[in-house]
Amino acid sequence: MRILLCNDDGIHAPGIIALYDALKTLGEILVVAPLTVQSATGHGITFRQPLMTQTVTAAPGMTGIAVDGRPADCVKLGLSSLWPAKYGAGSRPDLVVSGMNMGANVGINVLYSGTCAAALEAAFLGVPAIAVSLHHGRSRPDYDTAARHARAGIDQILRAAPLKPHECLNLNIPITESPGPTPPMVVCPMNTHGIVDAFDKRQNPIGETYYWSAGTPMEFHRTEPGTDVEELVKGKMTLTPLRYDLSDEPGMARWRGLLR
Repeated sequence: MRILLCNDDGIHAPGIIALYDALKTLGEILVVAPLTVQSATGHGITFRQPLMTQTVTAAPGMTGIAVDGRPADCVKLGLSSLWPAKYGAGSRPDLVVSGMNMGANVGINVLYSGTCAAALEAAFLGVPAIAVSLHHGRSRPDYDTAARHARAGIDQILRAAPLKPHECLNLNIPITESPGPTPPMVVCPMNTHGIVDAFDKRQNPIGETYYWSAGTPMEFHRTEPGTDVEELVKGKMTLTPLRYDLSDEPGMARWRGLLR
């Protein structure tokens, strides 16, 4: 198996390094990741600036291509140019993996997530993808253990059925602070209630007002039973199939009827 590995925390982030180590026995991996941290940049892409690239050895044994752009840029550039340059014209990876993100991407956070955006971009372009994120507590996460759990989850997915070309799966790993058994994996929908927004009002030294985000991405106005937020907090790995087609089918039927 050949894998394109991306993330949104940047090529030097401990999450992508740990996930690379966990996945390297699965097949051949090409790392194409942002040069700098791109958390919560969503599905933004670059049009009016050059995408500078450089080969980076981020950790012993892990060398990849750093792109001075966003996660979706990395996938676009990776699939259209960098992958064919390495493996031949017309070639594509069997799978794109995006992560492992520092912080869960559950609930409405999926819309803000650069990690999920990279995976959705790959699926849109016809390569199956899995986004991987780690829920963390107050102490430093155990990335190596979490990556082993992620690998176990990915192995389980790949054993179950071949992934389809446009398929995108969102895998979240619960808080992992010490070695232990792999948590069970549950397929569940995303929670669709908003985050509780909070901002600190401050002034800079010359008296101008600014606001600093003070909320937490895991505090929601409401959590529906059986959704990814609830199941992750219970200590389960959550698996949510995602789609890039945002069409509202019931809404289209309603408006077709209204505009006859």
